Order: sequence, then C-alpha cells, then structure tokens
Amino acid sequence: MIRVDHLAKRYRTSRGLDHWVLRDACLTIPTHAHVGLIGRNGAGKSTLLRMIGGLEAPTRGYVERGCRVSWPLGFGGGLQGSLSGRQNAKFVCRLHGRAPALADQLAFVQDFADIGHAFDEPVKTYSTGMRARLTFALSMAFDFDVYLSDEITSVGDAAFVKKASDAFRRLTQRAGLIMVSHAEATLREFCTSAIWLHQGQAHWFDDIDDALRAHREHPQ
Repeated sequence: MIRVDHLAKRYRTSRGLDHWVLRDACLTIPTHAHVGLIGRNGAGKSTLLRMIGGLEAPTRGYVERGCRVSWPLGFGGGLQGSLSGRQNAKFVCRLHGRAPALADQLAFVQDFADIGHAFDEPVKTYSTGMRARLTFALSMAFDFDVYLSDEITSVGDAAFVKKASDAFRRLTQRAGLIMVSHAEATLREFCTSAIWLHQGQAHWFDDIDDALRAHREHPQ
C-alpha cells in the first residue's frame, strides 16, 4: 500500500515561489492497483510520480510506502554520465543486492535495452531515448511491488514500443502500476482506476473511464 498524506508541492523560481502544483493530496493506493495519472499539461502528474518514487521531496506532507516501489521507468537522472551503460547497470544491481546473479542480470539488461555497442560507451553520449531504454531495462530486471511509468511506452522505435508494451502486460499480472500517459488508449489498456489532478487537487476514481470523462469535461 502507498499512502499519500497531505502532500503538497510548489517550486521556487527566479520570481519567487511559484503556484502550488499539488495541494494537500490525501490518497491510499492499493499495492496491486493499476492506476492512471490524468490531468492537463502542468497539472503535476510527473511531479506526483517522482514524489511517490522518492526522487523528489514534497514541500509538505509525506508519502508512506508499505511496499517496494520502482523509480519511474525511463528516468535517467540516477545514471552516472561518465560511466558506461554496463558499469551503471553493475552499480545498480549491486546496490539492490544482486551481485551473486550479476552476469545474468547484465545479460538481461543488455538484451532488453538493445542499444548495441553503446552499452559499453559513456551514458553522457546517449540520446534521451537510449537512456530511457537502459533505465527501462534496469527496472524490468528487478521485482518491484509497484512500477511507476511516465510516458515510457512512447519512447523509441516501433520494435521497442512493442517490447515495452509486452513487458507492461506481463508485469501487470503480478504487480501494481502507476502510469502517466496522454494517450487514453494506453491508459485504458493498462489501468483500471485513476487519479485525476485538477487545479492542485488529486481526485481518486475507481473507474478510469469516469476519470477520463471528468478530465474531458474540465479542460482548464
């Protein structure tokens, strides 16, 4: 279970404190729920996802994780640019206690990422898509209770998009999912419930179609 308690976020800009992206969100997300994050651009979907994953601190409130939560699939901020993809993968596997099975884990990541010889080149030379493929592959190498996804199914060529979608179908049979996507078809395919972010507030819907309807009826 993931508990979001009075979570709020605002950013400091050159003009001072910006508006509240999220304000006093209170949610309880079941571990094996498949949840879509819905809202207009700038509504705070990616911000909420990063806070759930522990990559960004809230301005106030907190997130309580009673399960193993992944980093957002495709998020490359944790990679060390001067190291190769293989070296980064080794570090992450060892960090998660996978040293005894390191060779198998590296083989899986290399095969899934499918970035060729770039796997042994510095990550700072990667394109955004290549970084996303590597971190997606790393995420798939571990058994999390809940996976976080931010538009990852649209990254890469058609072959990788299919590979990512197939991996999503498999993981939703055994784990929870919290997904950001602007594609309604993608949200309907992978999610059954939803959180609609609107004017700084977070609204839970048991049925994703009801959330999508609310989003369409309140475009601003």
